[in-house]
Amino acid sequence: MKIEINDQEYEIDLEQNETVAELIKLLPLELTMNELNGNEKYIFMDKSLPTDEFYPKKINKGDFYLYEGNCLVIFYESFDTTFSYTKIGHINNLPDLGNGSITVKLK
Repeated sequence: MKIEINDQEYEIDLEQNETVAELIKLLPLELTMNELNGNEKYIFMDKSLPTDEFYPKKINKGDFYLYEGNCLVIFYESFDTTFSYTKIGHINNLPDLGNGSITVKLK
């Protein structure tokens, strides 16, 4: 899977799980993701995906997760966390995405 963020394309190392399999069935997707906490971009989707949640304890820059079944989250800063997620994959060479919304295309 490829991801395009604000017209720049990046590679995603995907997990092998049911969440990713169902997400791939929805492609192509174009999303506007909003800013949260100065470290992530998120969007609540209309459709829920299967989950396999775990507590990663540490979020790494470039991690791509599903939160609570219907919220896609891209992290652009590393930090410790107490929340649980389902891992979708990792976006390689992700820059700081800054403030504000971003346009994301999954293909």
